[in-house]
Amino acid sequence: MKTNTVVTPEEWLEARKNLLVKEKEFVRLRDELSQQRRSLPWVRVEKEYEFKVGNGQQSLSDLFADKSQLMIYHFMFGADWEEGCPSCSFWADNFEGIDIHLAHRDITFMAISNTEYGKLEAYKKRMEWTFKWVSSLNSDFNYDFGVSFTAEEKEKNETFYNFRTQPYFIDELPGVSVFYKDEQGNIFHTYSTYSRGLDMLNGTYNYIDLSPKGRDEKSGLSWVRRHDQYE
Repeated sequence: MKTNTVVTPEEWLEARKNLLVKEKEFVRLRDELSQQRRSLPWVRVEKEYEFKVGNGQQSLSDLFADKSQLMIYHFMFGADWEEGCPSCSFWADNFEGIDIHLAHRDITFMAISNTEYGKLEAYKKRMEWTFKWVSSLNSDFNYDFGVSFTAEEKEKNETFYNFRTQPYFIDELPGVSVFYKDEQGNIFHTYSTYSRGLDMLNGTYNYIDLSPKGRDEKSGLSWVRRHDQYE
């Protein structure tokens, strides 16, 4: 790592105050962006979806429980995989425990994956997570919301992910989708984000970005391991 210029405390303070001006501008821009996000138009969800939860099934409406807002993390866990994605597991470590806080802001939070419920339960137990995690296997849900891809898409080498058409990469990719349910029970899709749009949901990265070395990633997320697999 290259050492930065070394200065006096007074010089450092002046440089830090100059950076603070930009940081405050960034915060204001982020608040503006958040407002624009909340002002997006909505799409009514007309299709019926069923999810495997324990020994039963739940509809999309059921997943809201007693809240009017539903936030879903699309966790990469293919039907023929034996473990969840290491990168999604990294993200999951960062949202473990937030569900109780979100519930007090009228938000139900959970993960959804396109694999057998039993695999999710076993992996969840191994990782010692407590958030709700349901299966969308045999449902169009993950496909409709752009995080699972069909054999036909794989054969054509063409998928639609992160709001653009791109070559096939893998059967499953990550994302977050947000929904609202009104008093009449109508459900609306209000927001989704994918790829680098998920960075803001990873608290560990936000801490790393404050450090002198930063993310220091030579080859993306190749350094990430499941938390029980680091040496």
